[in-house]
Amino acid sequence: MINRCGLLLKGSLTTATLMIVMLTLVSCGENKKSTAQYQWSIPQGFPKPQVPSNNEMSTEKVALGKRLFYDKNLSFNRQQSCESCHQQAFAFAEPKVTSVGTSGETHRRNAPALVNIAYNKTLTWAHDGLTSLEQQILIPMFGESPIELGITHHDSEVLARFNTAEYKPLFSAAFPGQTISFDLMVKALASFVRSLISLNAPFDQYAYQGDDSAISTSALRGMNLFFSEKLECHHCHGGFNFTQSTSHEKQLIDRRPFHNTGLYNVKIGNNVIGYPEIDVGLAEISTLARDNGRFRAPTLRNVEVTAPYMHDGSISTLSQVLDFYARGGRKVSEGSYQGDGRENSLKSPFIKGFEMSAQDKTDLINFLKTLTDQSFLVNAEFAKPVVRSQ
Repeated sequence: MINRCGLLLKGSLTTATLMIVMLTLVSCGENKKSTAQYQWSIPQGFPKPQVPSNNEMSTEKVALGKRLFYDKNLSFNRQQSCESCHQQAFAFAEPKVTSVGTSGETHRRNAPALVNIAYNKTLTWAHDGLTSLEQQILIPMFGESPIELGITHHDSEVLARFNTAEYKPLFSAAFPGQTISFDLMVKALASFVRSLISLNAPFDQYAYQGDDSAISTSALRGMNLFFSEKLECHHCHGGFNFTQSTSHEKQLIDRRPFHNTGLYNVKIGNNVIGYPEIDVGLAEISTLARDNGRFRAPTLRNVEVTAPYMHDGSISTLSQVLDFYARGGRKVSEGSYQGDGRENSLKSPFIKGFEMSAQDKTDLINFLKTLTDQSFLVNAEFAKPVVRSQ
């Protein structure tokens, strides 16, 4: 089927908080039955995502998760919802360099797009141990550094906001016979995020549906460049989801999709420390020096609308992203992070630079734009629900 081309939450919980919440989730009763046979919005020929056996998909869970996703009552001060940092018009990312939490705290990372997250093998920008949405969603809910929704220390107050006439029928439909809890909220939110499938871009129509007119001649040239050994983009952004971080019913292997792209090579005096200490990537989790500056390669689906780019939002446009890779890294000449990322000793061997003409750049950008699924950006099934006044 895939024969033409051979074919992103932020922050961290304290260890103690994570253990407490995880133990709470494990101890809660499981909903063994799916209340309705869920129909994935997946075109024929694409594999189905893997789903945890203790949280099977259902239309009722997705409906509840959607309502929770857009509800500011989920933040301790009722100022933000999940949607505040993950907006549909931007492929469930946001047009900010880095996010700001509900308490006003500026975060260190750019909000990743929530596109085809159901297929992700690993989650967040740089954590190889977060492999399920049920784990990851705990971070924005309960994390304390940085604060996102800020539920910790406000647990009872926040939970009580959902024990209402509006929400009781939704919980009952999604989780029959179970008491409203954060465990059920997490499962419902995970189900909604898994439902965010985007596989109807012009590229899909060309590559998988046989429509030769779906992309322009310029975009076709850009596609050939993208998949060439000259540019090597496909090594980190390959497969139908344009990322190595992919797992599904037909491909279970974890490809360890973390890479140092030479974005930084900070020097303090005569000492080279690599990436800025504020965020050293996977090394923060693994504690291994070789993981300094390694971040997960995100999907390129809908990349046209998810600017700014990189884990810290430090590159503003697709044109600048292509210049960065063509140079084989980035030289920072001013400010606190001065240094030549092109010389970073831990940089991926695929980031070696390449020659790119003005026409090549135009063609590449036109190809990347063919990954924009306009129907995904306006799909009413994913949009903010209209809530009638009580």
